[in-house]
Amino acid sequence: MEEKYKDYYKILGVSKTATQDEIKKAYRKLARKYHPDRNKGDKAAEEKFKEINEAYEVLGNPENRKKYDEVGMHWRHYEEYKKAQEQARRQAGFGGFGGFGGFGGPGGFTFEGDLGDIFDMFGGFGGFGGGTGYRTSTMPRKGQDYRAEMTLDFDEVYHGTSRIIDLGDKKLRIKIKPGAYEGQVIRLKGKGGPGIHGGPAGDLYITIHTLDKAGFVRRGADLYTKVDVDDVTAVLGGKVPLHTPGGTIQVTIPPGTSCGKKLRIRGKGMPVYGREGEYGDLYAEVRIVVPKDLSPKEKELYEELKKLRQ
Repeated sequence: MEEKYKDYYKILGVSKTATQDEIKKAYRKLARKYHPDRNKGDKAAEEKFKEINEAYEVLGNPENRKKYDEVGMHWRHYEEYKKAQEQARRQAGFGGFGGFGGFGGPGGFTFEGDLGDIFDMFGGFGGFGGGTGYRTSTMPRKGQDYRAEMTLDFDEVYHGTSRIIDLGDKKLRIKIKPGAYEGQVIRLKGKGGPGIHGGPAGDLYITIHTLDKAGFVRRGADLYTKVDVDDVTAVLGGKVPLHTPGGTIQVTIPPGTSCGKKLRIRGKGMPVYGREGEYGDLYAEVRIVVPKDLSPKEKELYEELKKLRQ
């Protein structure tokens, strides 16, 4: 049976003139509200979540949105419908279609409804039967694509992780490789809705969000941090401990290092997604720590150093 027309704009609570950014924000807000993890056992919320993802699959993609605006629920078969539109116009002698709201014909004849109803009057995609009886299309169609969002903390991004996604009728364990990044979309082919009339199953698209960790700034696979160096080591050189996502290491401080100097530690940044064993670099900015509580002996030595420098 053909899909009934759904107003995806209404489902996401946006106007038909909404920008792509407004659509994305509306989707994220609703997806968080109705996510199955927050509404365990709530079937109504589960259906609402699926409906929201269905709407975003279309409106979140400018190309899909354009097709939907023109042919409604039959946007997946846009090209076939355009061909059928032209064939219907030639065979029936109508004056042309006026979008998915209806079309005008000679003598002021109009048809209200979805374009799918218009084409099915002529026998669906397979051609036009010459009669006016309604007939639904039975051609194989791809199942509904699902969309989900996943938030990973810093350590999960660094080491990789696995999560279980509840799709309502089934649960999937998904492994995330090390190095995932903010906004990354992972596609799981065939893990969406079941196909129609023998068509292939839809896909599952997961958008990744990542959390920061105090003390680190991420830029691609590179990391930026600060390293505290005491005044004596800064002057004479030496080694100091530096915390990295993979553990604490000792870094060499050259003699005469100034505050603000950046040290590059190769291969100690974040993993590069999809490239096993490859890492970005870690950049450590030197922050010189001046001692505050000096012992009498230390103070005496600083006074002696001051005299020598003068």
